[in-house]
Amino acid sequence: MKEEAIPVAPSLELPEPDRTKRSYIRVFRISLQAVMNAVIIGFIARLLVALIHLITNISFYGRFSFEELSPAGNSLGWAVVLVPVAGGLIVGIMARLGSAAIRGHGIPEAMEQVLTNESRIKPIITWLKPLSAAISIGTGGPFGAEGPIIATGGAFGSLAGQIMRISPQERKVMLTAGATAGMAAIFGTPMAALLLAIELLLFEFSPRSVIPVALACATGTAMHYALFESGPVFPMPVVPAPGYTQMLWYVGMGLVIGVLAAGVSKSVYWIEDMFEHLPVHWMFWPAIGAVAVGAVGYFAPYTLGVGYDNITGLLSGSLPWKLVLGLCLLKFISWSVSLGSGTSGGTLAPLLTIGGATGLAMGMLIQQFFPESGLHLPTCALIGMAAMFAGAARALLTAIVFAFECTMQPHGLLPLMGACTGAYFVSFLLMRSSIMTEKIHRRGVATPDAYEPDVLRYMRVSEVMEPATGAVNKGPYVYAGSQLQLAMDLMARYNIERLPVVDPARKDEAIGELSAMMIFRAYSRQKQDGEQYQQAISLKRRGYRLWVSGRKWVR
Repeated sequence: MKEEAIPVAPSLELPEPDRTKRSYIRVFRISLQAVMNAVIIGFIARLLVALIHLITNISFYGRFSFEELSPAGNSLGWAVVLVPVAGGLIVGIMARLGSAAIRGHGIPEAMEQVLTNESRIKPIITWLKPLSAAISIGTGGPFGAEGPIIATGGAFGSLAGQIMRISPQERKVMLTAGATAGMAAIFGTPMAALLLAIELLLFEFSPRSVIPVALACATGTAMHYALFESGPVFPMPVVPAPGYTQMLWYVGMGLVIGVLAAGVSKSVYWIEDMFEHLPVHWMFWPAIGAVAVGAVGYFAPYTLGVGYDNITGLLSGSLPWKLVLGLCLLKFISWSVSLGSGTSGGTLAPLLTIGGATGLAMGMLIQQFFPESGLHLPTCALIGMAAMFAGAARALLTAIVFAFECTMQPHGLLPLMGACTGAYFVSFLLMRSSIMTEKIHRRGVATPDAYEPDVLRYMRVSEVMEPATGAVNKGPYVYAGSQLQLAMDLMARYNIERLPVVDPARKDEAIGELSAMMIFRAYSRQKQDGEQYQQAISLKRRGYRLWVSGRKWVR
């Protein structure tokens, strides 16, 4: 009997991704919503700064005023120690009764929601995060407003995405657009905010994601000009064009700061580990950490609060030795202990302050022993603050462009590139993760460290499935009942995120799909088996983040 031929469907010319009319409409819709969100986030940023000023005036000067004043001018004497403690206690209670997600500096929390929760953030974070941050900073916390507004903007964008009922990918774009619009609204740095999105939040570069985020960053910057100021955030003297001798010194300084950046990042999490061993509830940790803030603030009042004026002073290159060393060492102690305690605050301003003071101190030392070096002290402070950020946060392009946009010094770009690349290189060698990713790495969430294509994305179904039977023809796959180690090895070898699961009893017919998240969850439910659980953690650390789909077909 002649075997009947199996009809084969003709191949279809599929449109390229994101080229259809429907995709254009969706990108336009997301972009329009991102711009509208950025306008609202700009007002939220202005409200946050005003709230910080109000709480600062009430806490340190006993008056109801929105005037911008530094806590350094207070006359409270030893009682200044109690102000940060009171603020830390309030923040701890808010985290306990409201949401523990307000703890920390904002960016890692946003990254975790992007990677593990389909970019869904609880709506309560939209107002609880800025309020807790305003209390923390306004009572002397050594933080900046950028981390909280990034977290708040991300939460607002995520909320808008949940209301719109869009896909997880589009919701990720909305979250990122809101977060970076908040950063642009605070600093007026549109390109740096866009690069921050690409390096730390989006983990991709495509028109469907970059267009809405870029428009949100531009809108956030326009809101900065309208609500704050139009000039550079950190004005500084004109930076002269560097010669090759100066460039060698600047790159060398960047290498040294890279080592210090790794030490700073590890110190923060070492302190966090110490708090984990305290025999008290974590609700009280911010108040305990605030004791160090108040004690340091008693001897060095200039370490209290945001301290953007300190950054401007460092960039002038004219601060005395005592103040430079205080901003380098005492600010680090105050900030690291407070952040390690789990209070609400940002990392960018403290890193800029510590790095700027370190760069200026190194420049002053080099001038002292090598007067022929020809170093420009304001440039030393500039590259110091950017290199510290690049090394600690592992965000090279963001650090370079941010320092340029905040100062608008074109001759500073070359020293910035040399120093930041040196710091980034050393940090890459010394740290497995960055200050932004270590927290979520400890929770078993792996973050991408390279932009690599998924080989399955550009393969047609007909290239891996036989036409009539649905059997797997090409590409890696696993049988139902296979060992999980085999699946992990295949994922690593082919750099893929999903594996078809086939049934050999039915002519290798595909009956499901396996993801690394499924493997991780299966192991996580069996924590009593140490070896299997460690395998699951190892899989997560490899960077394979997959979504659960279908049923569990392997054991």
